[in-house]
Amino acid sequence: MPTLRMVQLPVPPPAAMAATGNVPLAAGCLAVAAQVHGLDRRLTIDLVAPDETDVLGDTLLADRVARDEPAYVGLSLYLWNVERSLHLAREIKTRSPRTRVLIGGPEVSADNPFVLAQEGFDVAVTGEAEATFAEILSRLLDGREPSDVQGVSSRIDGRMTPFGATPRADFALTEYPSPYLNGLVQVDPARSTYVETVRGCKSHCTFCFYPRSSNVLRTLDVARSAELIATLKARGAREVVFLDPTFNHRPGFVELVEALAEVNADRRLSFFAEVRAEGLTVEHAKLLARAGFTKLEIGLQSVNLATLKTVRRGGSPQRVATAAKMLKGEGIDLLVDLIVGLPGDTADDVARGVDFLLENDLGDSAQVFPLSLLPGTAMRAEAERDGLTFDPSPPYRVRNTPTMTESAWREALVSAEQLLGRRLDEYPRPHLIDGDEHTRPRDVFRIDLDDPDASEPLEPGARHVAIWFSGEDLFGSRDRILSILTRRLSIDPFATIDVVLRPGRPFILNLIDLIRLGFGRATDSYLSRVLAHRGEDLQRRISVVLPRELELPQDYLDALRSEVPVFRDQPAFRAIEDAAMLGESLPGARIIDREMDSRSWTILRQRADAEAVVFGSRRLERAWQRGVLGYGETADR
Repeated sequence: MPTLRMVQLPVPPPAAMAATGNVPLAAGCLAVAAQVHGLDRRLTIDLVAPDETDVLGDTLLADRVARDEPAYVGLSLYLWNVERSLHLAREIKTRSPRTRVLIGGPEVSADNPFVLAQEGFDVAVTGEAEATFAEILSRLLDGREPSDVQGVSSRIDGRMTPFGATPRADFALTEYPSPYLNGLVQVDPARSTYVETVRGCKSHCTFCFYPRSSNVLRTLDVARSAELIATLKARGAREVVFLDPTFNHRPGFVELVEALAEVNADRRLSFFAEVRAEGLTVEHAKLLARAGFTKLEIGLQSVNLATLKTVRRGGSPQRVATAAKMLKGEGIDLLVDLIVGLPGDTADDVARGVDFLLENDLGDSAQVFPLSLLPGTAMRAEAERDGLTFDPSPPYRVRNTPTMTESAWREALVSAEQLLGRRLDEYPRPHLIDGDEHTRPRDVFRIDLDDPDASEPLEPGARHVAIWFSGEDLFGSRDRILSILTRRLSIDPFATIDVVLRPGRPFILNLIDLIRLGFGRATDSYLSRVLAHRGEDLQRRISVVLPRELELPQDYLDALRSEVPVFRDQPAFRAIEDAAMLGESLPGARIIDREMDSRSWTILRQRADAEAVVFGSRRLERAWQRGVLGYGETADR
């Protein structure tokens, strides 16, 4: 039988060992649709597991997906994975030319030329696609093109046909069981478990995808929802994330939370959902806490009432403050969103928003981020009329509005960080473990530039790799360094790379600029752009690790640290002695011990800036990322 292979790539994390949160729910839902429509009698359905998509670099992943030349490959495209997914599609085609590649997801929309202008895929599907997907596959299996199916664009003679009208998303959720129930998506206790009990949204926020993706509210009834959660719990789930657009506005909200409280009477599960302040009561807060909701997300978005009306959000900041106080009073942690760059807002509005969060004891809960004009949203459709400009590539970040320039919103973000006293983005953490040449996929390569015969890192590697360059004269070896990096980038162009310089003596700092110029010629991507407003590249990074014995002039060290993160190899006891100064007056510590006792771990955790401490040991670095920095999922909380 022909094979249908489904792939959903993860959100790229800030650190090599951070959890990706990757659960291929969309791919699983489409695979369920194929089963429901009887296509499993004509197809072998294969979902590539997160354990592979999370760790394999581009080349190895393409080899895996193209293995055995599947008849069909389906790719779920999201903001964070769209470019790598399309690269994967092209690589699959080079390995298996007869494979038909299908793409879908929020990124696939008639108003997104960024995606539709690219090659490597044969069929594009927009909107909710369960029924559409089954019809497409049926046609392909029968040797017919699906170009006249609603919501589908098909490549004919090298060109994509126009999309037909998007089909009405009005099927009952009971038509397609959760992919967890039939084993297509595994319940992993170490990962969050994502569920949908609602599709569609009653709100009409112009910056949000939901109103355009489905304006018909469909729910899984209370009994079936509770039964699903009970089954997931029995299979080992520990944290359940409800993807419902506005959890507390669904029909039967109170009844569902009461049912969840019964299912979770032993509190083995923790729940997360997104709510709106409107309609929340003290009784709701108590019930949510009793059911096991440990964290909720609530949107403030703006403190400007005119802006909230313009973007069809409505509501009021005071309602958010009142709801937040009720929820926090019940011990529920919060994430409170403030969007920078909404049409109508000014830099002063952003500052007032941050002040509002601080005044209401929500500074630690604040998520402050720039506006993105997402494909398929009303705001994107009306952008030209409203005088909005935005980047054409992911993350489609706003550039200018009639009330805020790009420089103004960037300055507003800087001011917000100063007021909140913390960085708003996750910090790109260098991958500085010792590594093991026997680890597969390989994630650490070491080049001794003083050895002309040293092997070079030309084999395909992991999704996140580190390339160490050591030598007495790093600048004198610049041509070799740049040549190696160029070849490396051609092997896995969408992999995250940490270039680690380990000097035997001071080197000319122009080397760092040369490496950056080399990176600038590499393939651009969401990951390389997402922190561009900070002047940072999350995908391709440079750091320096100083040997224990190497002493540098203070002015040189200061200049080096102003360019890149700098760490020094040292034992744990030395790092503990200098803990308060690490990353401040001293370079960060790269701890070379293979083991650490719990007391030393605790002291370091309490006294040092957590980002100024890294480990050579893979096990210790993983424990620090997951347990101290919070880069884990359920198993690490």
